[in-house]
Amino acid sequence: MSKVTQITHPLILHKLALIRDKHTGSKDFRELVEEVAMLMAYEVTRNLQTEDVEIETPICKTTCKMLSGKKVAIIPILRAGLGMVGGMIKLIPAAKVGHIGLYRDEATLKPVEYFCKLPQDIGEREVIVTDPMLATGGSASDAITILKKKGAKNIRLMCLIAAPEGIKTVTEIHPDVDVYIASIDEKLNENGYIVPGLGDAGDRLYGTK
Repeated sequence: MSKVTQITHPLILHKLALIRDKHTGSKDFRELVEEVAMLMAYEVTRNLQTEDVEIETPICKTTCKMLSGKKVAIIPILRAGLGMVGGMIKLIPAAKVGHIGLYRDEATLKPVEYFCKLPQDIGEREVIVTDPMLATGGSASDAITILKKKGAKNIRLMCLIAAPEGIKTVTEIHPDVDVYIASIDEKLNENGYIVPGLGDAGDRLYGTK
């Protein structure tokens, strides 16, 4: 069963308020999204496995904990998910980064994959999917389905804000995927935007309309 974790650290809440502010420009918006992603990464990676390793300090030999087991892969959903990668790479520089691009066919409403490039050993990695916004949950669910078909087994989803509808969709379709969110917002409006939300994350990241 999916575990949904809301990360409410004061620094994250403060930066999220600035991200939501419509007066925050693209440069600051990009920096803040990266910073929040880096702070969230502490919680998302909390249960990574460690092993005992002997090292030698300037004083003596000692046993310390270091990461072991599976390596990490960060998979942003294009294009807004890219804004979260930089912050995570600062903490996990050895992580490999893949990319998934999706759009929904207006006639069939089915997802169309227009780009997918993943690490070859995706099945052996701890996979963290990033997307700033979890609205309907459709794109995230589709991306996770693609990852599973490509062999990924250990998947987590990391978003800045989410609507309850999106959380419900992802956790019902993928009950084996844990979800990490900085804020669970009120609802979706009639246009499918999260309320109160932050607008269109991609447009605000890259200065497009």
